[in-house]
Amino acid sequence: MSGPGKANDLLAQIPKTGKGLPPVHLWNPDFCGDIDMRIARDGTWFYLGTPIGRKPMVRLFSTIIRRDGDDYFLITPVEKVGITVDDAPFVAVLLDVQGEGESQVLTFTTHVEDVIELGPEHPMRVSVDPDTQEPAPYVHVRANLEALIHRNVFYQLVDLAVVRQIDGQRWLGVWSAGEFFRIGLEP
Repeated sequence: MSGPGKANDLLAQIPKTGKGLPPVHLWNPDFCGDIDMRIARDGTWFYLGTPIGRKPMVRLFSTIIRRDGDDYFLITPVEKVGITVDDAPFVAVLLDVQGEGESQVLTFTTHVEDVIELGPEHPMRVSVDPDTQEPAPYVHVRANLEALIHRNVFYQLVDLAVVRQIDGQRWLGVWSAGEFFRIGLEP
């Protein structure tokens, strides 16, 4: 199912709907196999082992990605193909801070220009990278898809962190959209 024209064939199947994201959650085409497309941990998209250098093409592909269970697919109304994602399909590379304290609002921008306001609909979670034992922070982007928060952006979050007592423990975390998001236990 792979070949030089396969990526362009997928792009040609995306309906031109104007604004907003395609409704991939409504599309249920037959599975057509895997293609040699991979998203590296740093957000670089590869096709047939070569980085995809055209940002508009990467942006367009990023609008048709869907995660079902632990598997990632590119979905069009007529085709569903499997791809490899090393960690998360998106990387949050910018942080915007509005306000302060409990009324603060944090907004992330991903490497494909999705804008996500940290809050109840787009929570953050921090796990531990099993290889490095360092924090691995993620923010929910949409429908079972997350963005890895880039290390520089995570450092910005740590700079904004405050301490809050929760269940007898002192947590470092950040406020956004009226919610407290834990980063980790106070050292």
